[in-house]
Amino acid sequence: MCIDDAMKIELPQGVKAEVNGSEVKVSGSLGQNARKFNGVLLAVKTDNGIVEVTAIAKGALAKKAAKALNAFANELRNDVSGVAKHFEKQMSIVFAHFPMTVEAKGSEVLIKNMFGERSVRKARIVGDTKVEVKGQNVRIYGTSLDDVAQTAANIRSATKIRKRDIRVFQDGIYYAIKE
Repeated sequence: MCIDDAMKIELPQGVKAEVNGSEVKVSGSLGQNARKFNGVLLAVKTDNGIVEVTAIAKGALAKKAAKALNAFANELRNDVSGVAKHFEKQMSIVFAHFPMTVEAKGSEVLIKNMFGERSVRKARIVGDTKVEVKGQNVRIYGTSLDDVAQTAANIRSATKIRKRDIRVFQDGIYYAIKE
């Protein structure tokens, strides 16, 4: 790819993009996402439902600009598809020894009675991500792929097994396998 090339991202029906300085705001029916970019390496403009990302750096920064162009264009595509339809992760609550209760409260997921512990384990909900707990299933969804994935990772990390044999104690919250 030549450094002067630009990546064009077509916006679906009902999705709008707006450039303010070094930030792009993408809004749709489900919400909005904002993403910052490096104005030294990239130029972004919108025109008639198309967002054009161009690498503007020359010389020693040309290679870095090409990498930034690809990365930012992919992140912007994720933001555009996120406001058109939610990103979603499914997780399952597994316990064999003590009945575990999980609830989403405010900006945290509270995990109670894991291994009979009296203290409550907490996982942070990132951004505008929503968490729903129904029975043994946890649904994590939102418009930002980064926020949804990080929230799921926070929940998984909060239930990490320490100082026990993981072959025996398999309690926790795990990613559900889609069939």
